[in-house]
Amino acid sequence: QVQFVESGGGLVQAGGSLRLSCAASGSIFSTNAIGWYRQAPGKQRELVAAIEGSGSTRYADSVKGRFTISRDNTKNTVYLQMNALKPEDTAVYYCKYIWATSWGQGTKVTVSS
Repeated sequence: QVQFVESGGGLVQAGGSLRLSCAASGSIFSTNAIGWYRQAPGKQRELVAAIEGSGSTRYADSVKGRFTISRDNTKNTVYLQMNALKPEDTAVYYCKYIWATSWGQGTKVTVSS
C-alpha cells in the first residue's frame, strides 16, 4: 500500500512563502504522475499542481506563476514551492498519485492578511 506523508505547512503572512514536501513509500514513485491538492474550509478539494513521471507540470490558473511543483525521484519526494501567498491559499494541502483514491492526513497552510 502506497502512503504519502505531507509536511511543511504552517502560518505565514500574505506575500510570504512556504515549501511543502510529500514523501512517498513504494517503488513506483518515479514513473507516476503526482498531484498536490487542497481543500479550503467549506469548499471542494481541487487540484493545484501536478507533475508527470517525465517531469512535465501543470497548474491551476489560481496558482500559476506563484507555485512550483518539483520532484526528487532519488528521495521519493515531491515538493510544492509556494510564493506570494494569498489568504485564499489557506487550505489543507494533500498529495497523491493522480490515479489513487485514498488520501493522507494533509498539511495545513494558513495565510494571514
